[in-house]
Amino acid sequence: SVSNQHSNSRSLLFPFLCSQMTQLMTSGNQTMVTEFLFSLFPHPHRGGLSFFIPLLLIYGFILTGNLMMFIVIQVDMALHTPMYFFISVLSFLEICYTTTTIPKMLSCLVSEQKSISVAGCLMQMYFFHSLGITEGCVLTAMAIDRYMAICSPLRYPTIMTPKLCIQLTVGSCFCGFLLVLPEIAWIATLPFCGSNQIHQIFCDFTPVLSLACTDTSLVVIVDAIHAVEILASFLVIALSYIRIIMVILGMRSAEGRHKAFSTCAAHLAVFLLFFGSVAVMYLRFSATYSVFWDTAIAVTFVILAPFFNPIIYSLRNKDMQDAIGRLLHYRKRAGWTGK
Repeated sequence: SVSNQHSNSRSLLFPFLCSQMTQLMTSGNQTMVTEFLFSLFPHPHRGGLSFFIPLLLIYGFILTGNLMMFIVIQVDMALHTPMYFFISVLSFLEICYTTTTIPKMLSCLVSEQKSISVAGCLMQMYFFHSLGITEGCVLTAMAIDRYMAICSPLRYPTIMTPKLCIQLTVGSCFCGFLLVLPEIAWIATLPFCGSNQIHQIFCDFTPVLSLACTDTSLVVIVDAIHAVEILASFLVIALSYIRIIMVILGMRSAEGRHKAFSTCAAHLAVFLLFFGSVAVMYLRFSATYSVFWDTAIAVTFVILAPFFNPIIYSLRNKDMQDAIGRLLHYRKRAGWTGK
């Protein structure tokens, strides 16, 4: 009967699929890797805990500092300007960006299990690089904003409208989350066999691709595309600030020069910190570093840059300090009123 034929076909289909999966998992007499191990993290009782506490404190500061900046900019009407809008977006991205890597680092420092599934590794790479590219695009938008504010102050209010700021932010997100997708999809098709030890503190392209048991020469083209992306953003920002500095030096008022320099100093510091670490980490091409320097560069890129951003934007910014003071004073007064 038809029903018997269907049942027979199903009974033959499942063994066939199982046999195909077995062949895939054991191709070339090598068991396919289903999870990776982070080899650089120390054992919890051999130094792991001594790294765990400082990293936890740094992560807590990154979350608290960037979240405070985001909230202050959202609630304080005096900070509802294009410049602070982009700073709030940057703060939100820093929270998401560090959350893709640091929690896993913390768990590896206190746990004997230092593994991550292949799917989890791909997800970490995707969100880490997507948020990183988005942040680079937002920094580019911030440079354009400062260029318009200082070089074309009369046209600035009509050009840098709230609508344009939102469009630039959405465009940055689309750019970040779409550019990395083809590379992640390609890596997901690669077979991994043999060694499963990642010699890095998080999943990244080069350490993961070195574990693939197939030809990955296509990565040279991908690296070239990433290099063009990084250099394009770098050139736009660098040229903007060169022009800004030239305009500032041409100002007759010493007070005006000081105010303009102080406004751009924070942006320039964050720009140098971010793109400096990106350049050292990803524009190396055929150059290789020792494990120590690879780890040090990764720590600078993943941890220190987001750590210093709230310090740079708050300690050297009087408007931000005043807004934080107003928020804390309001909360204190509301607390007394409630009592």
